[in-house]
Amino acid sequence: MAIDKSFGSNRILKACSLNVAAQETLVVIGPSGSGKSTLLRCVNLLEPVDAGNIFFEGRDITREADKAHLVRREIGMVFQNFELFPHLSAAENIMLAPVRALGMSRADAHDIATALLAKVHIPEKADAFPDELSGGQQQRVAIARALAMKPKLMLYDEPTSALDPEMIREVLDVMAELSAEGMTSIVVTHEMGFARRAADRIIFMEAGEIIETATSDAFFGGSVNERTRRFLDQILH
Repeated sequence: MAIDKSFGSNRILKACSLNVAAQETLVVIGPSGSGKSTLLRCVNLLEPVDAGNIFFEGRDITREADKAHLVRREIGMVFQNFELFPHLSAAENIMLAPVRALGMSRADAHDIATALLAKVHIPEKADAFPDELSGGQQQRVAIARALAMKPKLMLYDEPTSALDPEMIREVLDVMAELSAEGMTSIVVTHEMGFARRAADRIIFMEAGEIIETATSDAFFGGSVNERTRRFLDQILH
């Protein structure tokens, strides 16, 4: 894809071009305001692009804006804030989309929710409501909810930024496990430990542009340009 996006006179994305291979985990880093979250929102058709194209499995999904809800069945997204329905239990939050969007029976959807809660390591929380869960547990329910639609691509928009430090690891562990299993992912994060552990490639963005793309080994081995190195030094130290 190669896309432009502006809000009024503010150009947020400037000819951003990248490719993500099947089963690849791509980590996107950069300072605040660099366009990272907007990039994900454009991929998920939550924001229309001003110019350019986004191809997903050979289809130009920028031409499918009127069917965005169908595209999102194949692209899961996890946000900074968990966005769970407070009046529904963990299992019911996960069941909602398969039942409403896919017409799945509640019994089948409940079986899927049970399996996914086990996958994110909180099977005992099926009947708990969001306000009874820690932040890390809520985010793992949000991941399970996205997985319930069996997406072909997962997008994570700084999924640990709203968490207390002791809860971050449990969420990153689940994300790393999914990457190891071959889930294609684009992850916006400042968690360099996760990037080192799970990323196949890392992109550095600044002021709406992709400044550098490199393998994880190259990034952490110092084979990056001076601007990227300064950013990494700030994050790592």
